[in-house]
Amino acid sequence: MKIAVTSQGTDLDAQVDPRFGRAPYILIVDSETLEFEVMDNSENLNALKGAGIQTAGMVSDRGAEVLLTGFCGPNAFKVLGAANIKVASDASGSVRDAVKSFNEGKLPLSDGANAEGHWT
Repeated sequence: MKIAVTSQGTDLDAQVDPRFGRAPYILIVDSETLEFEVMDNSENLNALKGAGIQTAGMVSDRGAEVLLTGFCGPNAFKVLGAANIKVASDASGSVRDAVKSFNEGKLPLSDGANAEGHWT
C-alpha cells in the first residue's frame, strides 16, 4: 500500500511535519518494503491559500491510499476523501515510526478534519 507522510526532510528518519498542505515534503512510502519517493511540496509551502487542496491533488496523483499527518483541514480532507485517500491525523515522530505505528494499527483513521482551514 502507498502511504503519503508529511515530512520535514527527505528520508524515513525525518520528522513528520504536523502540517499537511504546507509540509516541505511528502514521502510516498510502500508500507511493506519501505521504499519511498520524495515529493517536493515547496510550491505549496508559501501559497497564500489553497495549499491543502493543491497538495491533496499531488498526493492523489502519486497513487497514495492513506495520508499520515499531524493536522488536516476541512477542504483538504474533502479532496482527499473524494480521491478515496484515508487520513490518519495526529501522526508524530519519524516518518519510519509513523508508518510502523499505522501498520501496527496504533494510528487510527480519522473521520473528519482536525484543523481549521488556513488562509494565510
